[in-house]
Amino acid sequence: MYLQILDKEAVEEVKGQREIPDIKPGYIVQLKVEVPENKRRVSTVKGIVIARRNAGLNNTFRIRRMVAGVGVESLFPLMCDRYSPNIKEIKVVDKKKVRRAKLYYLRNKMNALR
Repeated sequence: MYLQILDKEAVEEVKGQREIPDIKPGYIVQLKVEVPENKRRVSTVKGIVIARRNAGLNNTFRIRRMVAGVGVESLFPLMCDRYSPNIKEIKVVDKKKVRRAKLYYLRNKMNALR
């Protein structure tokens, strides 16, 4: 019980320090991600959110995108260290209407972003 209270307090503290956008499955987001090998270079990643895991400070979201005709999934932490220190900006580009919490069926579709 004490751990749950501490976890809620930590989540509120992180939310107060940095604005965390409301990200849901079906949203098309654009991220500016710092490349770990080269700290000066910032790469832009655009993809559809296919899953979100809510676990206090360990929130994560999974993005699916097409790279050279191949589907690539990336998992990003959302709250840990004021969302991932490699993520510089999160921008919601579009919102698609979905009826599921996990959009894993998009793995079998080629052009899920359209």
